[in-house]
Amino acid sequence: MKKICLLGATGSVGGNTLDVIQNHSEQFSLVGFSFNQNIVRAREIIRDFKPKFVTAGNPQFAQDLKHDFPEITVFSGLEGLVELASTDYDLILTAVMGSVGLHATIRAIELKRQIAIANKETLVMAGDFITALAKQNKVPLLTVDSEHSAILQCLQGVRREDVASVTITASGGSFRDRTRAELEGVTVEDALNHPNWSMGQKITIDSATMVNKGLEVIEAHFLFDLPYNQIKTILHRESVVHSMITMKDGASFAELGANDMRQPIQYALTYPNHLKIYNKKSFDLAEIGQLHFEAMDFQRFPMLALAYQVGEQGGSYPTVYNAANEIAVSAFLQGKITFLEIEQLITEAVETHQEVTDLDIDKIIRIDEETRVRVSRKIR
Repeated sequence: MKKICLLGATGSVGGNTLDVIQNHSEQFSLVGFSFNQNIVRAREIIRDFKPKFVTAGNPQFAQDLKHDFPEITVFSGLEGLVELASTDYDLILTAVMGSVGLHATIRAIELKRQIAIANKETLVMAGDFITALAKQNKVPLLTVDSEHSAILQCLQGVRREDVASVTITASGGSFRDRTRAELEGVTVEDALNHPNWSMGQKITIDSATMVNKGLEVIEAHFLFDLPYNQIKTILHRESVVHSMITMKDGASFAELGANDMRQPIQYALTYPNHLKIYNKKSFDLAEIGQLHFEAMDFQRFPMLALAYQVGEQGGSYPTVYNAANEIAVSAFLQGKITFLEIEQLITEAVETHQEVTDLDIDKIIRIDEETRVRVSRKIR
């Protein structure tokens, strides 16, 4: 029985993770989880899974749960995430959004626990430090992103020195068939209408701007220790080929599957083994019929081009890119800025950033906070 700690249990990835745990209750148990604001769903999870530890984003919610469930230990806030990461479990899956998962991930690595990362921002912000700490503690960083999971699965049994490149596929998001001129005046509702996946609001907007793919490129650099010129991206509207690797002799291996986040989640929980997955409908290539691929247009998707740029620059540039995006997306979802202003705010933040010397994790966190303040001041 593998004991699972789940950060971000009420989100999209969290819900799929709970489904995997429930479908394989003989293999996994949920011993702890965190949530931000959805206390109704949190109560349901407590009743269904009977965890020992819970962290609430809101201190008042924590007090309510302590009163209603005196048998469990309840933490709160960002400190509560670190306390949760310090409890007794075998694997922690980080599915919180944004930079809030950084300290909890560091704590879990220090304790030499298995790490499954759905929180790509942690690696984007502080990839050099996280990967170095993981190597020092001999902790493998397993990935829950479908694209990186596909690469990981393709790499099994392959000599790393024989790999020429990896290719990350991109659906193109909600506006993939629109020109840049046609992006003027698009609404939040339009942007949230993803053609392939059902995901949380932020990641759906990130898919539309292609920032999400940019974050995945940076994450792949750290996860697989590859230079950026060996990380390719390609448009693939069906999202059937999740990613592929190409060998030096030209052979390519791809991982194909349904648009079901449970598969990469389950593989992270069972790595390197594959368990049966309980699909409502089996994956059928004959029914799909055709697959389409298109070269990536970096002029159409400038945020992906910018991600490669900040990745090559390294240091705290990816931190600035990520922090500016989080503030800009939040503002767009609140109706404070237009869709295209997301790109403008990120670009301005990166272009005006002054790199610091002797970068460490404390400076990374300070730069992240300063970027958020600076970008927020530009929003009306």
